[in-house]
Amino acid sequence: MTLGPEGRVLEDGQQIIKTRDDPTPVWLERADTEEEPDKPFTLPDGVTCSWAKAGENFGPEKLRSRIEPWLTALVQSEHLSLLIGSGLTHAVHFLATENSLPGMGKVKFSIFQDQIEVAAERTAKAAQRNEPNFEDQLRVVNELLSGLKHYCPENVTFHGSKKLKREIKILEQDISNAVENLAKSILEGERNLARACDNQRENAFNYLVSFLMSFASRSGTRDRLHLFTTNYDRYIEVGADVAGLRLIDRFVGAVTPVFRASRLDVDLHYNPPGIRGEPRYLEGVARFTKLHGSVDWVDCHRAIRRFGLPFGAEDTRPYLAAPGLDSAGTMQLMIYPNPAKDRETIFYPYSELFRDFAAAVCRPNSTLVCYGYGFGDEHINRVIEDMLTIPSAHLVIISYSDPLDRIMQTYERLGRNAQITVLLGNHLGDLRTLVGHYLPKPAIDRTTFRMAELLKKRLGAESEQGQTADTTDNEGTSS
Repeated sequence: MTLGPEGRVLEDGQQIIKTRDDPTPVWLERADTEEEPDKPFTLPDGVTCSWAKAGENFGPEKLRSRIEPWLTALVQSEHLSLLIGSGLTHAVHFLATENSLPGMGKVKFSIFQDQIEVAAERTAKAAQRNEPNFEDQLRVVNELLSGLKHYCPENVTFHGSKKLKREIKILEQDISNAVENLAKSILEGERNLARACDNQRENAFNYLVSFLMSFASRSGTRDRLHLFTTNYDRYIEVGADVAGLRLIDRFVGAVTPVFRASRLDVDLHYNPPGIRGEPRYLEGVARFTKLHGSVDWVDCHRAIRRFGLPFGAEDTRPYLAAPGLDSAGTMQLMIYPNPAKDRETIFYPYSELFRDFAAAVCRPNSTLVCYGYGFGDEHINRVIEDMLTIPSAHLVIISYSDPLDRIMQTYERLGRNAQITVLLGNHLGDLRTLVGHYLPKPAIDRTTFRMAELLKKRLGAESEQGQTADTTDNEGTSS
C-alpha cells in the first residue's frame, strides 16, 4: 500500500502528484471543506513543495496550472505512445451503468484442484498479489496440461496411461469452459455499455472520445500516436469509431482480416496544396496494438484472424461456426491471460506485439502515457525500464488507485525521478476529472492559434499607437 508522510497509508480522497520541477512526488490530502468547498486539497503535515504553502487550502485550478500545460507539452513529443489498462474499461463502464464491471472469479477444476491452487498462490505471490485470481489459475493449468501431454502422448501406451489420458481430456474441457466463461464476461461488459440508457451511454462515450482524442490529435508533421492496451474487450475500438479515429494495426483484409508478421508501414498521407514532394500524415489516425490479444481474435488454419463478432454478443460460438472458421473453437480464442508469462510472449503473435511496443517507446524524444495500468506485467515493465535509459524519454503514470502499491514501488525502483510524471488518486485519476480539467484540448485547433497571434499583433499595434498619441499630446502641451 502507498505510504504518505510519517508512514500513513494513501486513503480515498488522497492524491499523489509529481509534475514539472517537483523533485519528489507530492502527497495531498482532503482539506476541511466546510468553509471552502471549492478548495478541497491541502498539504499534510511534513510535506513541502514549491507551489503550495503548508496549511493552504486549494482547488483543481492550482493543480490544473501544474498539470495541463505540462501534459500538453509532453503529448506533442516527437514520439507519443499511450498504454491503456483495465482502468479505462472500468471507468467507462461505470459512467454508463453506475455499476462495477463484471469479472471472472476463481475457477473450480475437476481434477488436480489442490495442486493448481498451491501453484496459483505461488504465482500470485511472485507477482505481488495478495490472492491468486483466474489468470493465475489458467496459467498454471495450461502449463500442467502441456506437461501431461509431453509425459503421456496420445499415441503412446504404458501402465497408467489410460488414466492420464482421461485426466488430460478432463483438463482440456475445464480449460475450454473457463475460457468460454471469460469470453462471456468480456462480452457482458460490452453488452452493458451497449444497452445502457441513452443519456448515460452518450455521456460515457463523450468522455471516452475526448480522452482518446487528447492524445490522438497530433499535427501532420508528428509521428503517429501508438496506442497499446492489455485489455481483451473492444471499448477502445468502439470509442475510436465514434470519434472517427482510424486505427492501423497488423491485420490485413476486409472480410476476415489476417494478422501479418511483417510490419506493414501502410499509412495515410496527403499532399498539402501548393507543396510538392512533402506529403504529410492525414490527421485522425493512430497505430493500435492489443498486447494480450482480443475477444475477436482466433487461431485458425495456422493464422491469427479477426472474425466478425458483434460488440456485446451473447456468445462467440455461433460466429466461430462460420465457413472458414469451422476448425476454430473456444480454445482457439486469443484471450489467454498473460499476467507474468514471459515464456508465452516469445511465441507468435505475442513476440510481434511486444516487439512493436519496444520499438515504439524505446526511442529518443519519446513519451509514454500509462492510464489505468497497474504495473502487474513484468514483460511490459522491463520495456518501460529500458525506455527510461534514454535520457530524453519520459513516462507519465495516471491511475485512479494503487491498492497493491505496485505503481509507487515501480517508481522508486526505477530511480528516474526527473523522467517520470505521476498523477495518482481518485481525483487526479478519475476519467471525468482528467477530461474536464487536466488533459490537453482534444483538437488541433489552428484557428485558435491564429486568433491568438492576430490578437497579440493587433493589441501590440494598438498599444504602440496609444503611446505615439500620448507622446504627440505631451509635445503639443509643452509647446
